[in-house]
Amino acid sequence: MSVESAGPSRAARQDAFFQALCFSAAMVLMATLAGLLVALVIGGWPALAHFGPRFFISAAWDPVAEDYGAAGPIVGTLVTAGLAMVMALPLAVGIAVFLVEFCPSVLAKYVSMAVELLAGIPSIVYGMWGLFVLAPWFALHVQLPLFYVVDPDSFWGHLFEGIPNGANIFTAAMILAIMVLPYIATVLRELLLSVPTHVREAAYGMGCTPYEVVSRIMLPYIRRSAIGAVMLGLGRALGETMAVTFIIGNSHEFPRSLFASGSTIASTIANEFAEASSDLHVSALLALGLVLFVITFAALVGARLLIGREKA
Repeated sequence: MSVESAGPSRAARQDAFFQALCFSAAMVLMATLAGLLVALVIGGWPALAHFGPRFFISAAWDPVAEDYGAAGPIVGTLVTAGLAMVMALPLAVGIAVFLVEFCPSVLAKYVSMAVELLAGIPSIVYGMWGLFVLAPWFALHVQLPLFYVVDPDSFWGHLFEGIPNGANIFTAAMILAIMVLPYIATVLRELLLSVPTHVREAAYGMGCTPYEVVSRIMLPYIRRSAIGAVMLGLGRALGETMAVTFIIGNSHEFPRSLFASGSTIASTIANEFAEASSDLHVSALLALGLVLFVITFAALVGARLLIGREKA
């Protein structure tokens, strides 16, 4: 009798302890996030109060004159991250589909390991490779030919104008695409592997081609979860610092073409935070951090809304 009564009591205590442990972990995360947000608001408020809405629409960034505007870094962040996702997403889908559907199993193991190893390379290595290899190659084989061929007064001339040195917004986006590619491809591969085998076999049994199985069965099956993989890549592209700092040119001017030098929020903070000499300069950099926080949060909210629509 006593043993039977002690069993449920002990299990109940274990459940309560485990629940409290999980709750504590979640609260630590929420407290850290709240503390980060409060620190950014308090630190960035002097600059936001001093410049007002002009802080978000001005491209001026002059530490000597104490004049700061975030338009250049904000646009640079959005453009480089958007271009990176446009370049990386089709490649990531192709790699994931190839590994799951077409690649021999012996070769798939090694290709998968190579893709995962790319995700483990430090960002500073990507930055140095971009500065010493990609940028000179891009300037010599892409920028210079376009410089001589395209009419400078045409639409394409304005789109591709810039100093042909390889350090510009487009090459920064290429580096970001290479960096986020293995993350997205690896997650998509795992999602495609989660498609039940009998579903794929039934589709093949009905006479579907591999293209029809992939496009009409497998990709729609993982569509909701794939949004999370895309958001994972977008989050890294938005916040990447060192690799972009090496190759984007670090100009605070409003970017006027794809081949123009520019800056992102993360690269601006990395370049100037240690050398900020005035309280207003530090506050402007913290305000940039707050803007990046809001942009990332908005992207995640958008992803949740998309997932909610898919559920409905």
